[in-house]
Amino acid sequence: MQPTDENMRAALDAPERVPAHSTRLGGAELGPQIQSWKVERAYNTDLPEAMRAFSGSASAQLEVLLGGTGGEHAPRLYSAWADRSTGDVVRPGQSVVHSTGVADRTLPAFRGTVRSRSAASGSDTVTVQALDGAERLRGPASLPRPYHGFYWGRPVASAIWCVDELLRQGGIHTCPPPRAPLADDKDVAPFTVLYASLHGGFNATYGQPEVLPGSSSYRWIRDGAPFEMALMPEQPALRAAWMPRSRFVLPGKVFQVECWANTALAKDSMIEMKALFDRSGGASGYLSGRFDISTGTVRITSGTVDGGYWYFDWIFPKLAALRGSWHLGFMVDTRGTGATVLPTVQPRLTAPDGSYHVGGLATYVEASAAHPRSELQQIDLVTDMAVECLQVTDRVWTDTATYPRPEWEQKDQWRKGAELDDDALPLFDIPKVSGSQWDAISEIARASMSTAEFDEQGVFRWRGPSRFTKVPVAPDATVTTVRDISALTVSEEIDACRNHCEQPYQDWAGIGLAHGTAQTDTRIREIKPGIPEEVTYAIADDESDIGPPTIVDDTSASIASHRVRFGSAATGGTAVKGQVTVSSRREGPAYIIRFTNTGTTSVWTVTKDGKPSVQIDPLKRSADPKQRVWARWSPASQQHYGKQQYLAPASDWVQSAISAYTLAGAMLDAGRYPVPVLGEVEVLHDPRLQLGDVVRVVDSAGAKLDTLAWVVGMRTTYTAGSAPQQVLTLRGTGYNGVPADEGLVPDAPLDPAYGRLRTYQMVTAQYAQFADLTAEQLTYRTLVETLGGAA
Repeated sequence: MQPTDENMRAALDAPERVPAHSTRLGGAELGPQIQSWKVERAYNTDLPEAMRAFSGSASAQLEVLLGGTGGEHAPRLYSAWADRSTGDVVRPGQSVVHSTGVADRTLPAFRGTVRSRSAASGSDTVTVQALDGAERLRGPASLPRPYHGFYWGRPVASAIWCVDELLRQGGIHTCPPPRAPLADDKDVAPFTVLYASLHGGFNATYGQPEVLPGSSSYRWIRDGAPFEMALMPEQPALRAAWMPRSRFVLPGKVFQVECWANTALAKDSMIEMKALFDRSGGASGYLSGRFDISTGTVRITSGTVDGGYWYFDWIFPKLAALRGSWHLGFMVDTRGTGATVLPTVQPRLTAPDGSYHVGGLATYVEASAAHPRSELQQIDLVTDMAVECLQVTDRVWTDTATYPRPEWEQKDQWRKGAELDDDALPLFDIPKVSGSQWDAISEIARASMSTAEFDEQGVFRWRGPSRFTKVPVAPDATVTTVRDISALTVSEEIDACRNHCEQPYQDWAGIGLAHGTAQTDTRIREIKPGIPEEVTYAIADDESDIGPPTIVDDTSASIASHRVRFGSAATGGTAVKGQVTVSSRREGPAYIIRFTNTGTTSVWTVTKDGKPSVQIDPLKRSADPKQRVWARWSPASQQHYGKQQYLAPASDWVQSAISAYTLAGAMLDAGRYPVPVLGEVEVLHDPRLQLGDVVRVVDSAGAKLDTLAWVVGMRTTYTAGSAPQQVLTLRGTGYNGVPADEGLVPDAPLDPAYGRLRTYQMVTAQYAQFADLTAEQLTYRTLVETLGGAA
């Protein structure tokens, strides 16, 4: 229910109301020209109509009839062929904001864009139809589908993560977005190589999960998350790792590693982010930033895995003193021209109170901190505290010293536009999606008994099935036949009862990783300096996403099945490391590798013995999951209503028995007993009402009804000179107790006379003599099946 003030509440309670509305198109107020308007909202659910549960997506539609102004008719001003100076205000795609209320006080009623306009020639009316924020999600749906979930036998994401990702694709964010999602033509602008929101999954928008922790070692939380949802360890030193989508090189440019963490929710005092680099001969180097909230110390270390290292410490007293949501990160300047580089590093922090903290520049001079030519291999996160929105950006700025605070904080670059719910439906494999992003979100909502909608302010809201586990105890509003209700029909039907609920699910036990058919490039390619080259390879629909190939050299320790070798000559030459940045992405059936030579001389994709060196190793699941069903039922309900089954549609989104058990339970809770079915209820217009609100319906004149009901649809209409009319579609939240059948002896479903045969004693009692019986001329069937006479 929309919040309001005392003056609005007083105006709504007044005996007489003066309706008010405001309609802006393209930012211009056209309210005085509105002849009529209609706003409709409803959930598009596939659950039984009378069931007290509902799911699916809801989209709102606004229709306005617009008149002319200044002596000009509306078609001349606003038709498709009108002058652009007046017609663009209602063109398709134009913004629409509509609000309604009373006594010159209005509340948001609709925010969206124009869908169509229609001008009736010879009249003074143009009909404008608009749809809400769902129009922002009409782009093609696509979700990253890594193999790591079934490889580890652990959930890699959840339905919530997928919804969040689809929203992000449409420009709707729940936390700071990727800094630089697209590569430029010359690979010189900033580029996000890893972005993991940690909103209900380890899957990444850019990059791929590499190491997944055990399911019992963490949980996903919303309360206390810096923005929307966070990864919360159940024990200290929780570790996860990701593969970047771009293996940028050292020496290189300036890169940044960052995340958000709530230091008030911690199992211990540390969080560390580490970038690992692949060197020649199978060796690895690293650069890490560790933040200690017990001492306020930030330590940035540079070194060799299982070898020497050097570090710098900075002390930030506020990091130790102030608990809350911190923005933590460090920058690394790896610019250099030699065979090795000694990086310059600098930490950056933003505190919960908004204060900005930057450590002094520090440049390593010790040999143990030097990095030879190498490529980014992996990003590690080790955390004791709640963390959200991990990202790594290459070429983030020209240097570290001049990096501005507004850029660090992404000021004015995004706004939070969605609210999610608790995580649900853990996924071992990301289902394939098709259609638009809105289509995919609607599919997930139906599969998870959730709802998806844009509210009157344009905010996307996702609500899960947990609302059905309990009957609401208090209403958001009350409507009565004495004042508010002008028409009400109450009915009860057996279709509202679903006391045997079955939920199909996929069983992923025993499914592992299988290799597809490896592909070797057909030719040796020259990679020229400063000219990115993209090469496309085919990948099967059932094969998972894979990251960039590993850059190998000629040593025995440098091996990989998914690989590329760069040679200094087209005939093979010597192996080249740390000169070519290799990136990859998937677009449908195409796997695209991008090579960018950061050096001054050409290299070739060639093996030591002069053959093409690019080898693609596709990966897929070893088998299809088994389809199983979980059922839950209510014997008490079946005693009164018989067995009333509901079989949920099979879905790729339900991938565990626990999920199926939970969904079946939610369905059973919603359908255990029939609830009152409230038809279209016409009430006094209340601009505060929203979809999903709980309304108390009181009928003291007819049915003596007093019950709570969910608003699952509403239609509000207005014509100039009259009062707005509002019609609600309601679903009861509870039932009128368990049947008692007091004083009743219900008849059996089968006539007790059916199947009873007349005994010999009954025949002799009715026919004293055999002649009396034969005089009736009865057949044997009639004789034995027709009861009569004394027993």
